[in-house]
Amino acid sequence: MSQDRPLNHDEMLAVLDWYRAAGVDIAVGEEPVDRFAQRAPQRVTPPPVAASQGAMEPVAEMPMLGGDPSEARSLAGSARTLDELQAILGAYDGCGLKLRATQLVFADGNPEAEIMLIGEAPGAEEDRQGKPFVGKSGQLLDRMLAAIGLDRSKVYIANTVPWRPPGNRTPTPEEMALCLPFLHRQVELVAPRLVMTLGGPAMQTVFSTTAGIIKMRGKWSDVTIGNHGVAAIPTLHPAYLLRNPAAKQQAWRDMLSLKLKMMELGLG
Repeated sequence: MSQDRPLNHDEMLAVLDWYRAAGVDIAVGEEPVDRFAQRAPQRVTPPPVAASQGAMEPVAEMPMLGGDPSEARSLAGSARTLDELQAILGAYDGCGLKLRATQLVFADGNPEAEIMLIGEAPGAEEDRQGKPFVGKSGQLLDRMLAAIGLDRSKVYIANTVPWRPPGNRTPTPEEMALCLPFLHRQVELVAPRLVMTLGGPAMQTVFSTTAGIIKMRGKWSDVTIGNHGVAAIPTLHPAYLLRNPAAKQQAWRDMLSLKLKMMELGLG
Protein backbone atom coordinates (compact mmCIF):
# COMPACT_ATOMS: atom_id res chain seq x y z
CA MET A 1 0.00 0.00 0.00
CA SER A 2 1.37 3.40 -0.98
CA GLN A 3 2.27 5.70 1.87
CA ASP A 4 1.04 8.70 -0.18
CA ARG A 5 -2.51 7.37 -0.50
CA PRO A 6 -5.02 9.60 1.29
CA LEU A 7 -6.78 7.98 4.24
CA ASN A 8 -10.42 7.09 3.76
CA HIS A 9 -13.15 8.08 6.21
CA ASP A 10 -12.93 4.95 8.38
CA GLU A 11 -9.14 5.15 8.54
CA MET A 12 -9.23 8.79 9.62
CA LEU A 13 -11.73 7.96 12.37
CA ALA A 14 -9.47 5.11 13.52
CA VAL A 15 -6.50 7.50 13.72
CA LEU A 16 -8.54 10.02 15.71
CA ASP A 17 -9.66 7.28 18.11
CA TRP A 18 -6.03 6.25 18.55
CA TYR A 19 -5.01 9.84 19.28
CA ARG A 20 -7.84 10.19 21.82
CA ALA A 21 -6.89 6.96 23.58
CA ALA A 22 -3.29 8.22 23.77
CA GLY A 23 -4.43 11.43 25.46
CA VAL A 24 -3.98 13.77 22.47
CA ASP A 25 -6.68 16.42 22.71
CA ILE A 26 -5.29 19.55 21.06
CA ALA A 27 -3.56 20.43 17.78
CA VAL A 28 -0.38 22.49 17.94
CA GLY A 29 -1.06 24.27 14.65
CA GLU A 30 -3.81 25.05 12.16
CA GLU A 31 -1.93 23.58 9.18
CA PRO A 32 0.11 20.34 8.99
CA VAL A 33 3.88 20.79 8.77
CA ASP A 34 6.18 18.35 6.96
CA ARG A 35 9.20 18.41 9.28
CA PHE A 36 11.16 16.09 6.98
CA ALA A 37 11.01 18.65 4.18
CA GLN A 38 12.38 21.43 6.36
CA ARG A 39 16.06 22.26 6.34
CA ALA A 40 17.95 22.00 9.58
CA PRO A 41 18.37 25.45 11.17
CA GLN A 42 21.86 26.91 11.05
CA ARG A 43 23.60 27.42 14.34
CA VAL A 44 24.05 31.05 15.24
CA THR A 45 27.00 31.95 17.42
CA PRO A 46 25.90 34.49 20.04
CA PRO A 47 28.01 37.65 20.30
CA PRO A 48 30.45 37.76 23.20
CA VAL A 49 29.20 39.48 26.33
CA ALA A 50 31.07 42.66 27.08
CA ALA A 51 32.88 42.70 30.38
CA SER A 52 31.30 46.04 31.21
CA GLN A 53 27.84 44.45 31.28
CA GLY A 54 28.76 42.62 34.46
CA ALA A 55 27.32 39.37 35.70
CA MET A 56 23.89 38.29 34.53
CA GLU A 57 21.07 38.63 37.01
CA PRO A 58 19.73 35.29 38.31
CA VAL A 59 16.63 34.05 36.55
CA ALA A 60 13.55 33.94 38.76
CA GLU A 61 12.41 30.41 39.56
CA MET A 62 9.34 29.18 37.72
CA PRO A 63 6.38 28.40 39.95
CA MET A 64 5.95 24.71 40.68
CA LEU A 65 3.29 23.07 38.54
CA GLY A 66 0.50 21.22 40.30
CA GLY A 67 -1.36 21.80 43.51
CA ASP A 68 -0.53 21.63 47.16
CA PRO A 69 -1.63 18.47 49.03
CA SER A 70 -2.20 20.52 52.17
CA GLU A 71 -4.64 22.72 50.24
CA ALA A 72 -6.41 19.60 48.98
CA ARG A 73 -6.71 18.29 52.55
CA SER A 74 -8.13 21.62 53.73
CA LEU A 75 -10.67 21.78 50.92
CA ALA A 76 -11.75 18.17 51.34
CA GLY A 77 -12.07 18.52 55.09
CA SER A 78 -14.40 21.51 54.71
CA ALA A 79 -17.06 19.42 52.93
CA ARG A 80 -19.98 18.52 55.21
CA THR A 81 -21.91 16.48 52.65
CA LEU A 82 -21.14 14.45 49.52
CA ASP A 83 -22.80 17.12 47.40
CA GLU A 84 -20.50 19.75 48.88
CA LEU A 85 -17.49 17.51 48.31
CA GLN A 86 -18.46 16.98 44.68
CA ALA A 87 -18.87 20.73 44.14
CA ILE A 88 -15.50 21.45 45.79
CA LEU A 89 -13.80 18.77 43.71
CA GLY A 90 -15.43 20.06 40.54
CA ALA A 91 -14.02 23.54 41.18
CA TYR A 92 -10.59 22.28 42.23
CA ASP A 93 -7.85 23.03 39.68
CA GLY A 94 -4.85 21.77 41.61
CA CYS A 95 -4.55 18.42 39.82
CA GLY A 96 -3.35 18.48 36.23
CA LEU A 97 -5.47 15.45 35.32
CA LYS A 98 -8.50 17.72 35.25
CA LEU A 99 -7.08 19.66 32.28
CA ARG A 100 -7.16 16.62 29.97
CA ALA A 101 -10.32 14.95 31.26
CA THR A 102 -13.74 15.54 29.76
CA GLN A 103 -15.43 15.80 33.15
CA LEU A 104 -15.30 14.82 36.79
CA VAL A 105 -16.17 11.19 37.58
CA PHE A 106 -17.28 11.46 41.20
CA ALA A 107 -19.29 8.36 42.13
CA ASP A 108 -22.24 6.12 41.37
CA GLY A 109 -24.61 4.05 43.43
CA ASN A 110 -26.30 4.65 46.77
CA PRO A 111 -24.65 7.16 49.14
CA GLU A 112 -26.49 5.46 52.00
CA ALA A 113 -25.06 2.03 51.15
CA GLU A 114 -23.04 0.13 53.72
CA ILE A 115 -20.78 -1.42 51.08
CA MET A 116 -18.32 0.72 49.10
CA LEU A 117 -16.32 -0.30 46.04
CA ILE A 118 -13.14 1.63 45.20
CA GLY A 119 -11.44 1.42 41.81
CA GLU A 120 -8.38 3.16 40.40
CA ALA A 121 -9.32 5.79 37.80
CA PRO A 122 -11.93 6.42 35.09
CA GLY A 123 -11.46 5.01 31.59
CA ALA A 124 -12.57 6.47 28.28
CA GLU A 125 -16.26 5.52 28.61
CA GLU A 126 -16.40 6.69 32.23
CA ASP A 127 -14.84 9.98 31.15
CA ARG A 128 -17.57 10.45 28.55
CA GLN A 129 -20.49 9.53 30.83
CA GLY A 130 -19.22 10.95 34.12
CA LYS A 131 -19.83 7.75 36.12
CA PRO A 132 -17.40 5.05 37.31
CA PHE A 133 -17.46 1.55 35.82
CA VAL A 134 -19.83 2.03 32.90
CA GLY A 135 -17.74 0.45 30.12
CA LYS A 136 -17.23 -3.25 29.48
CA SER A 137 -15.51 -3.67 32.84
CA GLY A 138 -18.47 -1.97 34.50
CA GLN A 139 -20.88 -4.37 32.83
CA LEU A 140 -18.86 -7.28 34.18
CA LEU A 141 -18.83 -5.66 37.64
CA ASP A 142 -22.63 -5.43 37.52
CA ARG A 143 -22.84 -9.16 36.78
CA MET A 144 -20.40 -9.93 39.61
CA LEU A 145 -22.54 -7.94 42.03
CA ALA A 146 -25.76 -9.55 40.79
CA ALA A 147 -24.29 -13.01 41.44
CA ILE A 148 -24.29 -12.27 45.19
CA GLY A 149 -27.58 -10.38 45.26
CA LEU A 150 -26.25 -6.83 44.91
CA ASP A 151 -26.69 -4.02 42.40
CA ARG A 152 -25.80 -0.34 42.23
CA SER A 153 -28.70 0.60 44.48
CA LYS A 154 -27.04 -1.38 47.29
CA VAL A 155 -23.42 -0.25 46.89
CA TYR A 156 -21.50 3.00 46.49
CA ILE A 157 -18.77 3.14 43.83
CA ALA A 158 -15.87 5.59 43.61
CA ASN A 159 -12.29 5.79 42.34
CA THR A 160 -9.02 6.79 43.96
CA VAL A 161 -8.65 9.40 41.17
CA PRO A 162 -11.77 11.18 39.83
CA TRP A 163 -10.35 12.25 36.43
CA ARG A 164 -9.19 10.03 33.57
CA PRO A 165 -5.39 9.97 33.15
CA PRO A 166 -4.37 10.48 29.49
CA GLY A 167 -4.16 7.19 27.65
CA ASN A 168 -5.42 5.36 30.76
CA ARG A 169 -1.95 5.50 32.27
CA THR A 170 -1.40 4.88 35.97
CA PRO A 171 -1.74 8.09 38.04
CA THR A 172 1.56 9.48 39.27
CA PRO A 173 2.37 9.65 43.01
CA GLU A 174 1.97 13.44 42.82
CA GLU A 175 -1.50 13.11 41.28
CA MET A 176 -2.46 10.53 43.89
CA ALA A 177 -1.31 12.80 46.71
CA LEU A 178 -3.59 15.58 45.42
CA CYS A 179 -6.63 13.33 44.97
CA LEU A 180 -6.29 11.17 48.08
CA PRO A 181 -7.70 13.73 50.57
CA PHE A 182 -10.92 13.87 48.56
CA LEU A 183 -11.23 10.08 48.56
CA HIS A 184 -10.61 10.01 52.31
CA ARG A 185 -13.36 12.56 52.90
CA GLN A 186 -15.68 10.68 50.53
CA VAL A 187 -15.24 7.50 52.57
CA GLU A 188 -15.73 9.41 55.83
CA LEU A 189 -19.01 10.87 54.59
CA VAL A 190 -20.34 7.56 53.23
CA ALA A 191 -19.08 5.69 56.33
CA PRO A 192 -19.38 2.18 54.81
CA ARG A 193 -19.19 -0.92 56.97
CA LEU A 194 -17.39 -2.90 54.25
CA VAL A 195 -15.02 -1.85 51.47
CA MET A 196 -13.91 -3.84 48.43
CA THR A 197 -11.04 -2.49 46.34
CA LEU A 198 -10.87 -3.32 42.64
CA GLY A 199 -7.41 -3.84 41.17
CA GLY A 200 -3.84 -3.40 42.33
CA PRO A 201 -3.47 0.41 42.41
CA ALA A 202 -6.67 0.89 44.42
CA MET A 203 -5.61 -1.89 46.81
CA GLN A 204 -2.17 -0.34 47.30
CA THR A 205 -3.73 3.06 47.99
CA VAL A 206 -6.36 1.90 50.47
CA PHE A 207 -4.16 -0.67 52.24
CA SER A 208 -1.01 1.53 52.16
CA THR A 209 1.10 -1.30 50.76
CA THR A 210 3.42 -2.02 47.87
CA ALA A 211 2.41 -5.69 47.72
CA GLY A 212 0.86 -7.08 44.55
CA ILE A 213 -2.82 -7.72 44.07
CA ILE A 214 -2.34 -11.49 43.49
CA LYS A 215 -0.77 -11.81 46.94
CA MET A 216 -3.29 -9.58 48.73
CA ARG A 217 -6.60 -10.43 47.05
CA GLY A 218 -9.24 -12.25 49.06
CA LYS A 219 -7.82 -11.33 52.47
CA TRP A 220 -9.82 -9.22 54.91
CA SER A 221 -8.04 -6.48 56.87
CA ASP A 222 -9.10 -3.65 59.14
CA VAL A 223 -7.96 -0.41 57.52
CA THR A 224 -8.33 3.27 58.29
CA ILE A 225 -9.33 5.49 55.36
CA GLY A 226 -9.13 9.10 56.45
CA ASN A 227 -10.67 8.93 59.92
CA HIS A 228 -12.94 6.00 59.12
CA GLY A 229 -12.07 2.48 60.23
CA VAL A 230 -13.53 -0.31 58.12
CA ALA A 231 -13.07 -3.96 57.14
CA ALA A 232 -11.75 -4.17 53.58
CA ILE A 233 -10.98 -6.87 51.02
CA PRO A 234 -9.14 -6.51 47.71
CA THR A 235 -10.15 -8.28 44.53
CA LEU A 236 -9.08 -8.28 40.90
CA HIS A 237 -10.17 -5.46 38.59
CA PRO A 238 -12.94 -6.39 36.13
CA ALA A 239 -10.78 -5.11 33.26
CA TYR A 240 -8.10 -7.63 34.28
CA LEU A 241 -10.71 -10.38 34.31
CA LEU A 242 -11.74 -9.48 30.77
CA ARG A 243 -8.14 -9.91 29.65
CA ASN A 244 -7.58 -13.02 31.79
CA PRO A 245 -10.85 -15.01 31.99
CA ALA A 246 -9.16 -17.81 33.94
CA ALA A 247 -8.79 -15.41 36.89
CA LYS A 248 -12.57 -15.10 37.25
CA GLN A 249 -12.51 -18.11 39.58
CA GLN A 250 -10.37 -16.16 42.04
CA ALA A 251 -12.63 -13.12 41.80
CA TRP A 252 -15.68 -15.34 42.39
CA ARG A 253 -14.14 -16.59 45.65
CA ASP A 254 -13.61 -12.97 46.69
CA MET A 255 -17.24 -12.13 45.94
CA LEU A 256 -18.38 -15.13 48.00
CA SER A 257 -16.18 -13.90 50.85
CA LEU A 258 -17.88 -10.52 50.62
CA LYS A 259 -21.29 -12.21 50.73
CA LEU A 260 -20.32 -14.20 53.82
CA LYS A 261 -19.05 -11.05 55.57
CA MET A 262 -22.34 -9.31 54.73
CA MET A 263 -24.25 -12.19 56.31
CA GLU A 264 -22.08 -12.03 59.43
CA LEU A 265 -22.87 -8.34 59.83
CA GLY A 266 -26.54 -8.71 58.90
CA LEU A 267 -26.22 -6.58 55.76
CA GLY A 268 -28.67 -7.02 52.91
